[in-house]
Amino acid sequence: MAANPVPDDLKARIKTSYDAIAPEYNEWTVSHSPQRMIYLEKLLQLLPAEASVLELGCGAGVPVTERLLVFPGFTVTANDLSSTQISMAKTKLGEDRVSWREGDMMSLDFPKASFDAVVGFYSLIHLPKNEQEEILSRIAGWLKPGGYLLVNVSDDASEGVVMEQWLHPQGWMFWSGWGAQTIEKVKQTGLEVVIGQVEDDGVDVGVRFLWILAKKP
Repeated sequence: MAANPVPDDLKARIKTSYDAIAPEYNEWTVSHSPQRMIYLEKLLQLLPAEASVLELGCGAGVPVTERLLVFPGFTVTANDLSSTQISMAKTKLGEDRVSWREGDMMSLDFPKASFDAVVGFYSLIHLPKNEQEEILSRIAGWLKPGGYLLVNVSDDASEGVVMEQWLHPQGWMFWSGWGAQTIEKVKQTGLEVVIGQVEDDGVDVGVRFLWILAKKP
């Protein structure tokens, strides 16, 4: 693993990787679910019985989309870059109360005040740093007053880190982030940070993530 500049074909390379490594990644997701589910439950306690939720980086829909759809009053818009993952998610969870949106999250466009919550687990970290700042600003606009953002990002700031083989020989992967500065980036959008907590991954030793829960006034 080494620091690298952002490649011009970043999104295409990430899509190709996730299409290729979907089974391995989904197995990894199951084993790395405890922290995300703890924070998801914190969010669920704050949402109304009828809520519209946007999930950025839904993968195959497990475990987060699946959990959201347990609530009969919830509707979910679930986005992922990977064609394979979206196909697997549709097969498993169907299309009742969920709208599957394949593609780069930066290409998404919604009216203002569309969602009661926006969640992004292990997904914003695949964007270049400038795009992470931009997507946070867009999310703030998409949230309804009183709505919530829940995301996790790397605890370490980085312009770009590449791993040539992550989880699979075809698993080329890229991560970047603002680290602790992400909290300030969130505040600059006008959202109020409710939780900003660094936690050990819980599975991989020495890996830490910053978990952020923020509310739109």
